[in-house]
Amino acid sequence: MKYETVIGLEVHAEMQTRSKMFCGCAVVDSTRALPNTAVCPVCAGMPGVLPVVNRQAVEFALRVALALECDVARTSLFARKNYFYPDLPKGYQISQYEYPLAERGRLVIDAGAGERLIRVRRVHLEEDTGKLTHVERDGQSYSLIDLNRSGVALLEIVSEPDMRSPDEARAYAETLRAILRALGVNSGDMEKGVIRFEANVSLRPAGSGELGTRVEIKNLNSFRALERSIAYEAQRQAAVLDAGGRVEQETLGWDEPEGKTFSQRSKEEAHDYRYFPEPDLPPLVVEPEWVQQVRAALPELPRARAQRFVREYDLPAGDAALLAADNDLAAYFEAVLRAAPDVAPRAAANWLLGEVFGWLNASGQRIDELLLPPGGLADLLERVARGEINAPTAKAVLSEMLTSGSGAAGVIEARGLAQITDGAEIARLVGEAIAAHPVELERYLAGKDSLAQWFFGRVMQLAGKRAHPAILRAELERQLAEKRRG
Repeated sequence: MKYETVIGLEVHAEMQTRSKMFCGCAVVDSTRALPNTAVCPVCAGMPGVLPVVNRQAVEFALRVALALECDVARTSLFARKNYFYPDLPKGYQISQYEYPLAERGRLVIDAGAGERLIRVRRVHLEEDTGKLTHVERDGQSYSLIDLNRSGVALLEIVSEPDMRSPDEARAYAETLRAILRALGVNSGDMEKGVIRFEANVSLRPAGSGELGTRVEIKNLNSFRALERSIAYEAQRQAAVLDAGGRVEQETLGWDEPEGKTFSQRSKEEAHDYRYFPEPDLPPLVVEPEWVQQVRAALPELPRARAQRFVREYDLPAGDAALLAADNDLAAYFEAVLRAAPDVAPRAAANWLLGEVFGWLNASGQRIDELLLPPGGLADLLERVARGEINAPTAKAVLSEMLTSGSGAAGVIEARGLAQITDGAEIARLVGEAIAAHPVELERYLAGKDSLAQWFFGRVMQLAGKRAHPAILRAELERQLAEKRRG
């Protein structure tokens, strides 16, 4: 390849505190609350008001910093970042600049090229902006502002430019999002904008150690947009360089329907923001004892959990990663195993990642909203393992259990779905199926052995998918062998 792509990510994550970063206003769901109903003089930028740091926000930031193996600063400073947009009522944002909360972290990802270590440059605290809605009505264009989000505690996590492909950038973003959710500091709901990605992308000649001119792609709110925008931008820059041009440093937006980036403004440098220490806030001092308390309370993180699932339950790495990525799903999975010790972990994982995941995707529910408790799924899987019902019947039973919350026993009895294990009944059904299809029987006897499976399916249809597969297969083989012997 002629060029190497160099990628760094800035991730902005709203923290799930009850109140905002520097005032007592409640944090509300911006997609549901009426505009400008969670606003006070502090987050509206009124003259003479004074901010107060949210202790819970600092603790959440410490969780993230420690999970990313960062060095936590005992003393960090807040600064004023000056820029003038309507969604920033004060005319500046309170952030951290020269002295952030934490630095020099690391995040291990699994991408297409294998395991990679991505360095984390810094983790710092700041406040979110308001939300602008652009309107065109009666031939006029104007913007509406909602300050409900203004002042919400925001965590910015900045990586080093260590990623080399859109695939790696996506893996980093997915891994980081899973960690934030596992720590309980962010919901990970990208549709609501509570986590947003900004990609810094540049090209350099393959083998070069110098960085090229970078552009920043702002406000990407899906993994798909992140991956596609980086791929497009790498191609665009390569075309510019191949034509003898020069890549301009600028801030870009991403047009999802068009599948391309567009220029928003020339890229600001730090001096453009005229940073200076926030005069209304003292230095943030984090005592070592507090750091140790937070470290001791950290939960099992997704990557460590996935590795444990592979060791303890012999799961494939991909399945283990999917189950471990979400706290509630991982807890559900292990609760099923505790309630059904005779069910193989791989079987339980297959049902969860197959049938139950399909239900969740179709219904839009979360795992903690299911009417089916872990014990209910365990009971169903044990019945399959004991041969009371077969897998196709179990899928039908599970569908009703997910819909109604009923137990497996009640559904099976009400619908007459118990598995047929009576040898005489299965023999009768096999004989009926063979007799009903003389043409296929002749082809089988002439050497078309694959028709044995076809007959298996016909008998299953006659049995309403309730025949015990092993008993059915043995009886079918016996009767077909008799036909061959003539």
